[in-house]
Amino acid sequence: MASMYTSIVVGIDGSPTAAKALDRAIELARISSAKLHVVSAYEPAHARVAGAPAGEAFQVGGSFRVDAVLERALNRAGAAGLSIEQHAPRGDPADGLIGIANETGSDLIVIGSVGMQGPKRVFGSVPNTVSHKSRCDVLIVQTAER
Repeated sequence: MASMYTSIVVGIDGSPTAAKALDRAIELARISSAKLHVVSAYEPAHARVAGAPAGEAFQVGGSFRVDAVLERALNRAGAAGLSIEQHAPRGDPADGLIGIANETGSDLIVIGSVGMQGPKRVFGSVPNTVSHKSRCDVLIVQTAER
């Protein structure tokens, strides 16, 4: 019998709610024998340099925080004995998740529901964008505190 999913992408950002989505993705990957792709996208921050010409700035890398977030997620998923790959695409988180899912031929994206309520629901959130633009299944894990 074929597995329901063979390749799962999960988005993480180091928050407790993303940890809930990661736990769900780990469980699904375990029972499906699927490969797990852990994704944490980032946008480098821009900073002004004292004495620099007006309008000039340099980018402060966001990868140091992403590395720590990915390391914690890999430790968690590795304890479940899964095949895991980490990804830290630069740019918009929704685009990063969809891009990695497309690149890897994944058949499921797992993401937390934070940002699905209030103004972000109207103006766009990562889960909302992913659910509308993804070519594969999307599981939005209820992560909001009730």
